[in-house]
Amino acid sequence: MRRLLAALRFLTCAPVPRAWTGGEAALGSSLPAFPVVGLLAGGVLAACTYGLQRVLPPLPVAALVVAGLVAVSGALHLEGVADTADGFLSARSRDLALEIMRDSRAGAMAVIAVVLLIVVKVALVTAVPSAHLWRIVLLTPLAGRSALVVNMAVLPYARPDGLASVFSASLEGLARRGLTLAWAVAVFLASAWLLSGWAGITGGVVALLLCLAFAAVCWRRIGGYTGDTLGAACELAELALVATAAVWA
Repeated sequence: MRRLLAALRFLTCAPVPRAWTGGEAALGSSLPAFPVVGLLAGGVLAACTYGLQRVLPPLPVAALVVAGLVAVSGALHLEGVADTADGFLSARSRDLALEIMRDSRAGAMAVIAVVLLIVVKVALVTAVPSAHLWRIVLLTPLAGRSALVVNMAVLPYARPDGLASVFSASLEGLARRGLTLAWAVAVFLASAWLLSGWAGITGGVVALLLCLAFAAVCWRRIGGYTGDTLGAACELAELALVATAAVWA
């Protein structure tokens, strides 16, 4: 339970007291709880979406859904998109790119990336059939939190220290990495199948493939993952799932 609470506090803006989480030790071993937190967040957002659809037209519903996806993590992952865009698109060396990503100030690339991401997400959510939207909203946070686990399982940590370094010790050894990766993928794809059948499975596979492709980019660009690239991976997986749902319709 402490691991779940630690993951809930880390991944969402839920007011979980620090005393309930067990500190960094529990957080470092909480990766298997990440998909569960995604399901919990998705359930709350799906219920809100179902209610909003009763009183609002599609476009305002889509805008509020995207706002909810941002708010549930306190915009933590959207900040990762901004920092990753600044660093990766800077045409600088690995070390300079990491320094740029550590800088809290947002550059032009960060602003462009965040604006485009939000606009495209709203457009895609609007394109999802209303009868199926709550299912996609439920799966979207799960896709993002599973992407975090996938990236950490397939990549080394790119910094000597940092926010995400607490998870490195829990992923030592190929067997542990493999089990953690398999658990996240299994929970994600099983949930996608139960909620949306082949459409869900297709969206899940597309999201995972994009996540792995982005992991390859991170490996080539900075030699691993950082907290910022994890946030970007989360947002990309969510975008891929919603895009697949829109195309499937």
